[in-house]
Amino acid sequence: MRFVHDNLPQRVCFGSGEAAASLQREIENLKASRVMVIAAEAEKDLAEGITKNLPIAIWHEDVVMHVPVEVAEHGRQAAAAAQADVLVSVGGGSTTGLAKAIAMTTGLPIVAVPTTYAGSEATTVWGLTRGARKTTGIDPTVLPKVIVYDATLTLTLPVPMSVASGLNALAHCVDSMWAPNADPINAAFAAEGIRSLADGLPRVVAEPFDLEGREHALYAAYLSAVAFASAGSALHHKICHVLGGAYNLPHAQTHAVVLPYVLAFNGAATPEAERRIAAAFGTSRAIDGLQDLRRELDAPRALLDYGFAEESIPEAADAILPAVPPSNPRPVTTGDLRRLLRAAWSGADPREGV
Repeated sequence: MRFVHDNLPQRVCFGSGEAAASLQREIENLKASRVMVIAAEAEKDLAEGITKNLPIAIWHEDVVMHVPVEVAEHGRQAAAAAQADVLVSVGGGSTTGLAKAIAMTTGLPIVAVPTTYAGSEATTVWGLTRGARKTTGIDPTVLPKVIVYDATLTLTLPVPMSVASGLNALAHCVDSMWAPNADPINAAFAAEGIRSLADGLPRVVAEPFDLEGREHALYAAYLSAVAFASAGSALHHKICHVLGGAYNLPHAQTHAVVLPYVLAFNGAATPEAERRIAAAFGTSRAIDGLQDLRRELDAPRALLDYGFAEESIPEAADAILPAVPPSNPRPVTTGDLRRLLRAAWSGADPREGV
């Protein structure tokens, strides 16, 4: 057994009902005195409740999905004008993504408070969209110094969004099994993430205010992101980043729809990964475990439901192909991508062949 594994330097504070106290303590530890709070308008009431004891210099609400470069530049200018010395992001992946875009050019530390299961808070991955093209990269500067996890902040996340966001986390786990830097440590984190999501998400659907179910999902979101941050971006994420940036598709729902088709495509070519995923679901086949969970959750089903047009499939396949990692366990052609996208567009059963 030989591998090289990188651990990211980050402090994680996990405790339900403790966000306000944790934030105050961590801002004091950073010796920060001019906080820039980044929270979309929909999250402002929640953010105000947990940041009331912080030395806030500016509130920033201009949060947009996929972080357009214009929005990033607006955030950077606002941080400079306020002389902010720390960024506190309260929200989902778009909010964390904006904080990262600001940190990338300013070097400001981030304290991230996630309210979804996006996982961006535990990675060095940044993403910016210019026009119709989303660009992603790796930069240690954008890794939040501290994550404050508080499952009570997710209790009001609507069930459909909770499902989509949780399946986005599950996609991090699955992709980490065969990503360019996959290793046994990543696989262990990913398998535990799958197990915990499969436990927690059905509880969230059955009882949205079940705190234990929310905790399981949030814990798993962290594990999934840690695995993904180390393993790197694989086929699933390359597909979804192109779809999101070029066609402005909703991030979590796109991941939720595409995941089973990528698993069906790669699974047979990676027996060990397939076995691990199946074991985490408690099923004999990985795709059966995923599909059983998706059915229980009433998961997003087809890209056509989110505005992706059938006639866009050929150009999307052409755009995705150059981004496919050479290390993908199965060779990928334009024809393969067209078939996969067509199945995802229509919501066909992935077990019927991709």
